[in-house]
Order: sequence, then structure tokens, then C-alpha cells
Amino acid sequence: MPLGRAYSVGVRGVDGAIVEIEAFITGGLPGVHLVGLPDAALQEARDRVRAAITNCGSAWPMTRLTLALSPATLPKMGSVYDIALAVAVMSAEQQQHWPKLDTTVLLGELALDGRVRPVKGVLPAVLTAKREGWAAVVVPIANLAEASLVEGIQVWGATSLSQLKAWLAGKGSLDDRVVGSASEPAPIADLADVVGQTHARFAVEVAAAGAHHLLLTGPPGIGKTMLAQRLPGLLPPLSHEESLEVTAIHSVAGLLSGSTPLITRPVFVAPHHTSTVAAMVGGGSGVARPGAVSRAHRGVLFLDECAEIGTSVLEALRTPLEDGEIRLARRDGVARYPARFQLVLAANPCPCAPARPSDCLCPAAAKRRYLGRLSGPLMDRVDLKVELHPVQSGAITATEGESTAAVRERVAAARAAAAERWAPHGVRTNAEVGGPLLRRRFRLDRATMAPLRQALDRGELSVRGVDRTLRVAWTLADLGGRTAPGLTDVNTALSFRQGGGDR
Repeated sequence: MPLGRAYSVGVRGVDGAIVEIEAFITGGLPGVHLVGLPDAALQEARDRVRAAITNCGSAWPMTRLTLALSPATLPKMGSVYDIALAVAVMSAEQQQHWPKLDTTVLLGELALDGRVRPVKGVLPAVLTAKREGWAAVVVPIANLAEASLVEGIQVWGATSLSQLKAWLAGKGSLDDRVVGSASEPAPIADLADVVGQTHARFAVEVAAAGAHHLLLTGPPGIGKTMLAQRLPGLLPPLSHEESLEVTAIHSVAGLLSGSTPLITRPVFVAPHHTSTVAAMVGGGSGVARPGAVSRAHRGVLFLDECAEIGTSVLEALRTPLEDGEIRLARRDGVARYPARFQLVLAANPCPCAPARPSDCLCPAAAKRRYLGRLSGPLMDRVDLKVELHPVQSGAITATEGESTAAVRERVAAARAAAAERWAPHGVRTNAEVGGPLLRRRFRLDRATMAPLRQALDRGELSVRGVDRTLRVAWTLADLGGRTAPGLTDVNTALSFRQGGGDR
């Protein structure tokens, strides 16, 4: 029976599903009928596949051809199915079954001359094939380094449809997996470059140690952006599992390097203040693509001039800040992307933003409107609020502050202490700890909790604010090498929460 079959992977978000592709040749007028909810790019695959098959020396069936992609209810998008479609057609036309097709997943786009072109989302597709128990996967040669990041499955790279056909028939070979795919770490900006701002530097250290969110306010040119750019250098390297998570997101977004795709350091994402909601959280027709919050997963999302960002864009951050993921419903289904990032906000104190506060020309109403875009619910999720002040001339010639390497050692020790303490409860950083756990099993004594009770009674803190202040207090204790927060830690955490005080 003229029926051919091959397999590929459909990716939605960072999740995938195995797609079975069948080619059936029957009598009737010549024509190609593609079924299985294909999008426009997949509909055009009929012409690409026909030209590629013809140009690699194989025959195209001159009769009715039906191409079915299953599961039929799953929307299929993109050009990743091209080589699987071509192999299924050749198998049906030649009425020949290649045993390797029963254990191999095929991924790749075809050029008209039969070359195999790279595609997006190869890493999550290979992870899906491994999870589903497939023995091997064939990818474009340009994606081979990315696919080689996945252990436990055989990975092959193809340069052309002719080479793939010869390999299936046992008359040729494909390129094997490559090794050494870790990306070269970018140079780390040194914290010692920041002039003065002792209190803000300490806030950045606390943010790094506990994975807390941070707000920096102050006049232009005072060091807000410099401090934010140095936060990723204080964070520990990503674990192998975290590296694969982050790399998979960047694979779907099409942002990976071809030769060294693995991301091993926390990323720094700084979208422009004119970004839309779709650019921030993800969007697009069909199934949504990852936005800035997902690209910053396990890293830092820096929003400079945050008071200039649209209110709807800022409010869209509230759900990923709480849940650590973003779910985007679009025409072709719901895409889920991880989005556990550290948020750093930077803002001027008013629209005119003079170097000296006494030179401000803004009326009081304009000031309230300017920072009023930062809503209470959003600010309630920010643990550390720091106001930066102009530095004196002596700070420029003074001895430089601590380097990133020295601060990173303290951050690593604090994170190790927190990870050991919270490991039985399934979390690793203080910022992830649930409020009930802090208030019950790790409850502080009455005297230590007194400042928080008073702030709660005065309406200065919400219950969420109390929990977040406690998390910062635990981070301060970890940095100080203490087994539990004391009264000083709670007061310092409360001063950060309320945006005042110095170290």
C-alpha cells in the first residue's frame, strides 16, 4: 500500500508533542491535500517539499497525495516538519519502509535544492523526543550543537535531503553529536566601578543573596543602571537543569548562538521603556512567542525609566512575579513559559529629574502622577526600595569599593545556607519561601516580630508585605552568618521595605 510514515515534534511554548506524519498516494487528479490544522508556513511546505524531492533525484507522485499530521486537533506551525513530510512522501512513492523511521524523530526546514535549513525550538523538541522514549533525532547541521546539549538520546545532523535519504537506506552517514557546547561567559561588569552609593551597593548584595526584587530611585547619572547591570555578576552560575530551561526559551525565541548555544550564566534583559504588553510578557499570532519576562528566566529583568512605561505593561508583571511563569492564551491554544526572574526597577524622582532636588520645577500633582504609575499592588511585590543621593566630590577620589568577586563569595555563602535550610520544603532561595512556612514552622520570637506587628497595625504593611519583609530579614541573617534573624535584621529589612534608612 502506498503509505509512508515519519515523525516530528510540535512545540508549544517550551513543551512539545510527537507529531505523526502520514503520506498516502491514491488515484485521482494530481494534487496535494494537507490536513491536521496546518498554519500558513506549513501550507507552503507543499511547494518546498516537492522542489526538494525533485532536486535530490527522487520522483514526485503524479496523482492525488494526502498528507496527514496527527494528532489532528493540535495546531501545527512553522517549517520544522519539512524533512519529515519529504521522507514520508518518498517512502510512500517508493513503497519502501526504512526501519530507522520507527525510532527517529525528524526536524528541519527544506530549501528548494534539498538543503536542510535550521529552525527554532530544536532544544525543547529534542527534550520532548527523549522524554517520550525515542532513540534518535535528526536535526539540521546548524542546530546540531544545540541538540547535542541533551544527553540520553542519539543526535544526528543532516545537511541535505539526499544525505538523509542515503542514511535511512544504510548507504551513507550523518554528522554525530558535537561536544563542548557551553557558551563563553561574557565579561562581568565590576561592582567596584560604582562610585559611592554604599547603601545601594548593599541593597544589590541583599537582592542577589535572596533573589529579591529591587527598586532604585534617584536623579539621572547617579548609578542606577550601573548597579542593575552588576547584579547578574553576583548571582551563582546556573545549574545544568536551569541552563537547559533558559536555553530552551531562547531556542524558541531564535536567540541562540549556533556553535555555543548553552547559557550557563544568569541573563540580563533590559527592554526599552516603550515596550508593549506583548513585547514584555509574550505575544504573536497563533501560539505566543516568549517575551522579556521569559527571556529573563533565572536572570535579571531591568526596567529603566519604569515610570515612563505604560501602566498596562507594568500591571502585566504581577502574575509572573507571583507564579514564576506566564500563560498566554492565543487563537491556537495556551502557551506556558517559565518566568522566574529578579525584577530591578529604576526611576527618576520626577519628570524633569534635575541633578539637585532643589532645582525641580514639577508641581506636586505632576510628581504624584509620575510615580503613581507604579501601582500599590506592584510595589507590594518589591522587597527592596532604595533612594540614591548625589555623591560628594571626595567619593570620586576615594578608595574603590569591594569588587564583584568579593561580594559574590558572600552571596554564594548566603545562598548555600538558604538552600540547605529550605531544601526539605522544595525551595532554594529566601524569595521563594511561602508565608505560612515563615509564620509557623520558622516563626520568630515575639520581641523580634514587634516592628512588623506595629507596622501592620498602623496599616503601613500588608500581610504580603510582612511575609516579604521576613524573607529579606532571613537573607540579612544569612549574609551575617546567623542561624535566624534578630531584631536588627527585621528593622533593616523594614527600612528597605519602606524605602528609607542607611546601612
